[in-house]
Amino acid sequence: MSSPASLIETTSPRADAAEAPASPDRWPPDLARLRAELDQLDDALHDLLMRRAGVIAAVAATKPPGTSGLRPGREAAMIRRLLARHDGVLPPQGIVRIWRELLAATTTMQGPFVIAVCDPSPGAGFVQAAREQFGALTPLRTYGSAAQALADLTAGRAAVAVLPLPSDSEAPRDAWWTALMRRDPARLHIVGRLPFWTRRAEGAPDARAFVLAAVAPDPSGQDRSLIALELDPAASRARLAAALAASGFAADAPGLNGASPDGAIPGGVILRRDAGDATALALVEVAGFVAEDDPRLARIEGALRPPVVLGSYAIPIEAPKS
Repeated sequence: MSSPASLIETTSPRADAAEAPASPDRWPPDLARLRAELDQLDDALHDLLMRRAGVIAAVAATKPPGTSGLRPGREAAMIRRLLARHDGVLPPQGIVRIWRELLAATTTMQGPFVIAVCDPSPGAGFVQAAREQFGALTPLRTYGSAAQALADLTAGRAAVAVLPLPSDSEAPRDAWWTALMRRDPARLHIVGRLPFWTRRAEGAPDARAFVLAAVAPDPSGQDRSLIALELDPAASRARLAAALAASGFAADAPGLNGASPDGAIPGGVILRRDAGDATALALVEVAGFVAEDDPRLARIEGALRPPVVLGSYAIPIEAPKS
C-alpha cells in the first residue's frame, strides 16, 4: 500500500492528454484524470483517519475505566492551531466543521455519549447548535426546561447538557446556574460555550448556550471563567466589579464593569435578589482560566461564603469577515 504522503502528491497533467480516451460519463480526459487523483486523495485521507482512530483507541486504553473522553479545552486549542496554519481555497469554517465531526466520532469511541438539550421554544436553535458542536448523528434528547436536561446529566444518562445563557430577567426556576453553587461530590461544571465559530451564515443557528458536564473544564490557552457568589442583599454591580478588580481579576474582562446590553452572561454581571431570600446571588465572568484554589477568590470582599468557580470555557473564534 502506498503511504498517505505519496498519495497526496499532486499529479501533473500528462503530455499526451489529448490522446487519452474520454471517460464513460463523457468527462474530458483531463477531468477524468483529476477525478482519479481525488479518489487517491480520499483513500489517503481515509488511511490517516483510520490511523488517527487507532491512536485515540490507544490513548483511551491508558485511562482508568469510566474516564470521560470529553476534553473541550484541548479540542478548542486543536481547532485554533489548525486554523492558524490553514491556507488555500478551502474555507476555514470547513476545517471547523470537519474537525467537529471527527472529534464527535472519536469521543463516542471512548464511551456512550448522549446530549441533553434545553430547547425552551420551537425554533430557538439550541438543538441545531448542539449538533454543530457535537456531531450530526450523536444521540440527543430535547427537554423544555433546564432542570430536565440537568437531571439527565446528573443521573449519568447524558454526557453533556446544552443550556441557554443565564439572564437577569429569567424566573427563579430557570436560573439553572444557582444549582451549580452546591459543592456536591459529583459536581457539574460549565465547560464550553456555543457557538464556537461566531460568524453565522444565513440559516445557521444563532442560539447562545453554555455546555455543562460532570467533568472539570480543561484550559485551552484562551479562556474565560464563571464565578458565583453569595452577597449581602444590598450589593450592587459597581461594588462587585470593584471588589473583583481589587482581588486581582482582570479589569478588562467583558462585563466586569457592568451588565451587558442584553443582561446576559457572558459579557455581564448577573445579580439576583429573589423574593424571600436573605442573600443576593451573583454570576460574573472573568478573564482567563480560574482554578478552584485560585488565591484571588479568597480576596473578593463582600462574599458571604467562599466563591464557587462554576467552570470555564474556551473563547469562541471571532471569525474574520470575508
